[in-house]
Amino acid sequence: MTMLVFATSDKGGTGRSVTTSNVAYQSALAGNDVCYLDFDFGSPTAGSVFDVDAGQVGVREGGLHSYLLGKVSAPGQIDIFAQTERDSVRERPYDAGRLILLPGDSGVGEFPSSPELVRRCANLIGRLIGEFDICFVDLSAGRSYALQMALAVAQQMTGVTTRWLVYHRWTKQHVIAAAALVHGEHGILDTGADLGHDREDLLASLRFVRTALIDPARPGLTSQQAVWITEWDRKLQAIAQAEGVGPLWLLDSVPLDPVLQWREQLITAHDVNNIGIANERTAEAFKRLADLLFDDKAWEVR
Repeated sequence: MTMLVFATSDKGGTGRSVTTSNVAYQSALAGNDVCYLDFDFGSPTAGSVFDVDAGQVGVREGGLHSYLLGKVSAPGQIDIFAQTERDSVRERPYDAGRLILLPGDSGVGEFPSSPELVRRCANLIGRLIGEFDICFVDLSAGRSYALQMALAVAQQMTGVTTRWLVYHRWTKQHVIAAAALVHGEHGILDTGADLGHDREDLLASLRFVRTALIDPARPGLTSQQAVWITEWDRKLQAIAQAEGVGPLWLLDSVPLDPVLQWREQLITAHDVNNIGIANERTAEAFKRLADLLFDDKAWEVR
């Protein structure tokens, strides 16, 4: 199955890029050939999560911006397993797949979509899905030009399984914002319908991912804090249900992890098992998300 995954969020600071990078990493460890396109045009920093020297804040030239604007015939690619500075990322199972990053250009920013940009983007993604098992497209936050371009391109991708992941933190503000990005005026569903998508089909291809979730039973919380968190969790569940962001549309959640708060990075087996700086539950959540992308039952119409 060839798959195209678009990752977006209404707000910055949701952990969209670091979560998507880790899901892509886990998918490659499982044996899939994986491509990661950094379409966060205003801040193309995926390279820093993958710990590659080139592309930490985008590349100086020849990136996705250059390609879409017609300056180069093909964007540059970075082989993460070959070029990462972290030994624990390079050390992988013999049957792991490839993990390739297509970085953006540094210092360019967003630019309006156009038929020519959509055509070039569709041609690029069409080539990539013929080469890779799964392609992740990390979009800018909010109702961005990148999101509009992605919706236009996705409408042209026939015979390709397309998923949409909408990330949000588990707070009232983030839940309401994520719901508005999908269901609100000029949101994903409205814009998609204007571009030719079937509204119900587009909604069926979309799931929410909750990030930085705090467990009320985690060590270090006072009894009062645990009670308050449990109470607010119930309130948030009700808000999410009312806003169309409830359990029926939830793919999975990622727990709060100190490593990701202090250093946005790939979480490796070495981090969990050898030096103990990352939580096993976090690594398991990333692996579970990677598996759920290919689990058709998780994407059945609800």
